[in-house]
This record gives sequence, C-alpha cells and structure tokens, in this order.
Amino acid sequence: MTQVSPKQRASRITHAQQALQVAQELAERFRAGSAQRDRQRELPHAELQALFQSGLGAITVPRDFGGIEISTAELAGIFVILSAADGSIGQVPQNHFYALEVLRINGSQAQKQRLYAEVLAGVHHGNALAEFSSPAAHQRSTAVSQQAEGLRLNGNKFYCTGALYADRIPTLAIADDGKEQLVFVPRHQSGVNVIDDWSGFGQRTTGSGSVQFRDVAIAPEDVVPFQTAFERPSTVGPFAQIMHAAIDQGIARAAFEDMLDFLRLRARPWPDSGVDRASDDPLTLDRTGRLAARLSAGDALLAIAGDAVDVAQRDPSAENVALASVDVAKARAWTTEVSLEASNLLFELGGSRSSLREHNFDRHWRNARTHTLHDPVRWKYPAIGNYLLNGVLPPRRGTI
Repeated sequence: MTQVSPKQRASRITHAQQALQVAQELAERFRAGSAQRDRQRELPHAELQALFQSGLGAITVPRDFGGIEISTAELAGIFVILSAADGSIGQVPQNHFYALEVLRINGSQAQKQRLYAEVLAGVHHGNALAEFSSPAAHQRSTAVSQQAEGLRLNGNKFYCTGALYADRIPTLAIADDGKEQLVFVPRHQSGVNVIDDWSGFGQRTTGSGSVQFRDVAIAPEDVVPFQTAFERPSTVGPFAQIMHAAIDQGIARAAFEDMLDFLRLRARPWPDSGVDRASDDPLTLDRTGRLAARLSAGDALLAIAGDAVDVAQRDPSAENVALASVDVAKARAWTTEVSLEASNLLFELGGSRSSLREHNFDRHWRNARTHTLHDPVRWKYPAIGNYLLNGVLPPRRGTI
C-alpha cells in the first residue's frame, strides 16, 4: 500500500465559517506579494504549503470520513476569495478538489478511507490530466498497464497545474481494457519527472507545465475508475466547472478593487467632464456602477449553481445533473465575460497611467484571458439553449 505524508501536518477545520475565515486570512497574506510573484515568476511554494497546512484542502471531505463536507456554494466563495488575492494561487487547488470529487463518486470504501485521511493530514493533490500532443483535447495516450512486475505508468502530460507543489499527482491514464483511470501517483515516486516549463503569459505561477512518467510503479489501490463517472449521471463535470467560474470571478474582483483604488488616488479626470477628480467623472461613475452590478450578478449565479450541484450530489439523477451543468454553465459563461471586462475597464477608466509597468495591472487581464481559455464560452451558450428549448441534456464530461 502506497502511503503519502504531507510536509507538515495540517490543522483541522471544523465548520464552514472557520473555513471562510481561514481563507480570508490567507488571502490577505497572498495579496501582499501577488504582483511581485507574477512580475518575477516567483513560484508560491511557501504560500501553497500554508494553504494546505491550514486545513482548507480537506473542506470537501465527507463527514463519514472525518471532514466537514462544505457546500459547493461555500467552496466557490472560498475560491473567489483566494483568486481575488492571487489568481494563480486560487487556481491551484481546483484540481485537488476535482480529484477528491472523482474519489467520492468512484472510489472504493478502502480508497476513500486512506486517501481522505491523507488529505485531512494535509496532502496536496496536483494533476496530470491533459496532453499537449494529442489531436483533440479529450484524447489521451498515457497508459497504466499490467506488466510482469506489476502495474506501470508511462506517458507525457502538460497543463499540469499544481503538480510542482503537490504530494500526489492524480493522472488520467488508459488501462488495458481501454477505459480511463485516475491514478493517484505519489509525486516523488521513481520515474516521475515534473518539469517547470509553463510559459503562458497569464497564470504564470500555477506550475502548469509538464509531467513525464517513465515505467512508474503503481499500486493497484491508487487506481480509481474515471471513465465510469461519465457513463452515468454524476457531478464531476459541474463540480469542476463551478470552481473555474469562481476563479474568474475572483480575478474580476481583483481587477475591480485595483481599479477603484486607482481611480480614487491616481487617475485624472477627462477635461470635458468638468470635474476635478476622476472619481467624480459621470461617465466613470456610470461604468463603475454597471460593472459592480455585473460582479454581484456573478456572485448570485455562483450561489444558484452551487445549490444545484449540491442537489445533484445528493440525488444524481439525469435531470438533476443536467440542471446543475446548465446552472454552472451560466455562471461560467458570465464570469468569463466579466473577468475580461473588469480587467479591460481598469485601463479604460484608469487611463495611460494605469499601463505603467510599476503597477503590473496587466496581470489581471493576462490571468483572465489565460484561465478563460480553459473551456470556451462559445460552446456553453448553445448547450444552455439546447437544454432550455429542446430538452437536450448537456454532454457528460468535465468541461460542462
């Protein structure tokens, strides 16, 4: 049996209000160095260690296994808080909780008991899901196969957000029967090579680079079925997506708060406005108010979607899962657009001064633009419309 221990044992969070308070305290710490980390690409090893030692990594563990089983809306709210402080740090735990949801749905009792216990102790899960060279995003060639000496894992992965910082790297691999499995690979297992080659212009410190697996010995108990989670109705897809929506909402909040501060303290009014302060410019007031309303709408959509996911987790009928997917798609599409709008409006209203490198405000747009490429909005609106007009259920996969 492969057991993984965290670098340092985590604190135990006992209720949702404590989780919110811990997230807010961590966010204050993370916000202070966010611009510097992005500018210099300083990887947040210490910050992420603090996050998982705080106990936040275990807040979705079911009560039957010692966790508090926080609601999905509350989890989304925590992602907003963390992502508003640092968009890269906010993104890293997404795959951790995604893997735990797959474990909840498809893991055996013994797997849940062992892996949840690790997470309660502070173990951090990264990911190795996607592949760079496959002809389509959903196609994978990484394989876990039975050989004379036991199970072995081989393949190359990219977009491995969080793998650099993790204790385990849940990895999608094709088994001998042709079905996909989620392999909970120990980060420091022989044959695992994590490469820091992420060069995206946004989300620069997520560690979303490559992982290579070369004849990695795999314990059978570390293999959890994956594909079967999509052969029946399950919440794996909408649960994954609501966290992405919350990350975008957090990035939008960060841009909005920086915009407010800049308009109050640094920006100059346009001559035709007839006012002495940019914060009194009537056109600036209008655009600021409009964006504030759209941000509040994003919060509301996340709350609605979170409730729908909770209903589907309790009763994963085809209709409940479809409704959760549709409500999450609405939130995801909305926060995608608002994050891009907010990070652009910061410059439009802030003027030329806001573009100076010393402020590093462009990180908000870069973060929003990079993260929102994860799942294109152009495919979400038709899925919503097809469900509402024609009763066609959304596809079952992790992208909706």
